[in-house]
Amino acid sequence: MLRLNKLTKLVKSRKRVGRGGSRGGTSGKGHKGQTARTSGTIPARFEGGQMPLTRRMPKIGFTNAAFKTEYEIVGLKILESKFDNGSAINKDMLIEYGIIKGKRNALLKILGGFALSKKFDIVADAFTKSATEAIKSVGGSSRLTKEI
Repeated sequence: MLRLNKLTKLVKSRKRVGRGGSRGGTSGKGHKGQTARTSGTIPARFEGGQMPLTRRMPKIGFTNAAFKTEYEIVGLKILESKFDNGSAINKDMLIEYGIIKGKRNALLKILGGFALSKKFDIVADAFTKSATEAIKSVGGSSRLTKEI
């Protein structure tokens, strides 16, 4: 018959060392030293006092990651679905409508690849060639923020 108190354990219980008793004087921790102590943990990066690998490696190279320009990208298809004909669109409106998040230093770029049927007056930091062509073909205007 199956009984709860007679079930075999799925996980073996760990050996509790450092408590004295049947394991002898050192309780399986060896003799003296840092690892024999209670709080004697050595970090994985420690190399026994020699110069660590992270400090031995040469510090070379340069990255432009701090200086890259980030763009919030919006396609014309999204603008067509969200805005009415003849509306003036800028970055603040897109943030208000929840289309872009409005990161602090991010610039706004409008992407094309879509044939517009509505006329828009868009002010952004950058436009693709196909976006400016699509906006102008309908009779709208695309202005850069630096021109203002």
